[in-house]
Amino acid sequence: MTSATLSPREMKRRRRMGADYVAPSPYSVRNALTRGDVFTKLSALVFGLGNLVRKQFVKGALFLALEIAFIVFMAVSGAGYLSKLPGLGDQKQGKTLVDGFWVYTKGDNSVVILLYGVCTVVLIAAFIVLWAVSVRSAYRAECEAREHGHAPTFREDLHDLTDGRAHQLLMFLPTLGILVFTVLPLIFMISMAFTSYDHDHLVLFDWVGFENFGKVFSNSGGTVNAGLFVSVLVWTLVWAFFATFLNFFLGLFFAMVINRRTTRFKGFWRACFSMSIAVPQFVSLLVMRTMLQPTGAVNRLLMEWGWIDSALPFFTNATWARVTVIIINLWVGIPYTIMQITGILQNIPADLYEAARLDGANWWQIFTQITMPYIIFVLTPYLITTFTGNVNNFNVIYLLSGGDPTPIGSSAGKTDLLITWLYKLTVDKGDYNLGAVIGIMTFIVLAVVSLVTYRNSGSYKNEEAFR
Repeated sequence: MTSATLSPREMKRRRRMGADYVAPSPYSVRNALTRGDVFTKLSALVFGLGNLVRKQFVKGALFLALEIAFIVFMAVSGAGYLSKLPGLGDQKQGKTLVDGFWVYTKGDNSVVILLYGVCTVVLIAAFIVLWAVSVRSAYRAECEAREHGHAPTFREDLHDLTDGRAHQLLMFLPTLGILVFTVLPLIFMISMAFTSYDHDHLVLFDWVGFENFGKVFSNSGGTVNAGLFVSVLVWTLVWAFFATFLNFFLGLFFAMVINRRTTRFKGFWRACFSMSIAVPQFVSLLVMRTMLQPTGAVNRLLMEWGWIDSALPFFTNATWARVTVIIINLWVGIPYTIMQITGILQNIPADLYEAARLDGANWWQIFTQITMPYIIFVLTPYLITTFTGNVNNFNVIYLLSGGDPTPIGSSAGKTDLLITWLYKLTVDKGDYNLGAVIGIMTFIVLAVVSLVTYRNSGSYKNEEAFR
């Protein structure tokens, strides 16, 4: 970039900040609208016009087609849903008698209005981005034509896209997928938390502001209240902690035992643990649930052997149920940890161990100063991901205990996590607004824990430590 393309203010800032200053792109919207020619400026109204004038026909036609498609969408349906979004609809389904027959008139559906309204708002935001890209592209084509005599052809743009801007090409589809399948549903769920969408208002509902959050954080009783939320939240964090770190330390122990030089048949022992991974998780959990019922195989055998007089309350007592799901989760999680740690142990440089032994270090010092720091450094992101996954571990809790035992009149059981409680509130009870509030709170808890933990870990602060 030459100094001629920079404004005096930008040049002054660049001189003041030195090499650390990164100058803005000369092909900005502001430069396009202030320095561009008439065709570039008209590209703000007719997308692709500047590209078409500079003989970039494919790119210009693509911009114009996208603009026309957006205008048609807004005219056909987008504007209608956007106009109904503030009220979420108010027309109920009706019927009139015509020639002796009842004719039903279609009413509004607030869920559809909310969904399409949110999609329309997102499309409008995407259209604004497209507008900026179109204007910048027109200005870039103008500058290239002025400097080189012609704007880049379609073939040259493709070559640049697969070479100099290959990262943009490769990241486009994943980013689009995140926006469509993650961000858009997240916005829809957040919006639902501010409505009266519950079992009494399944077709027509309205905006209620922060009323649902008041229900969750109040002590007024009802389906959801502050005491119940705190109870489920505490158990969720306790469950996630034990389910993550018991699996980690026990998996570490077994992996190190198998990896010892004196352990024979290493492949056999690793295969034994891998067998549990080969069996579908839901099959193992359902079999375990059946075996641990009051009339299940475990209780029957123990009573036949005379070890107990009555069935053990695996899922009928709160403490028993919580301990049971934590222990059974070890069967599911330890094999994965063994595979992870085995790979790390086999890649720790042998020179570190030899140098430690020459310095007279014992096995405990080697473990605490070399093995454990290396494993923690490598597995910190994995542990954070596992903790997050255990907070949202729907399968284990729902298939194993179903959240039981559940006190009479309560919407959450003693083993319910936030995610299974959310499922019960929405699918079983139809209180989608309260479920959305629980989902938002779950997201906030996970985001805070994950970000704080990772940013304070060695994997983030000292990336070059073990290179």
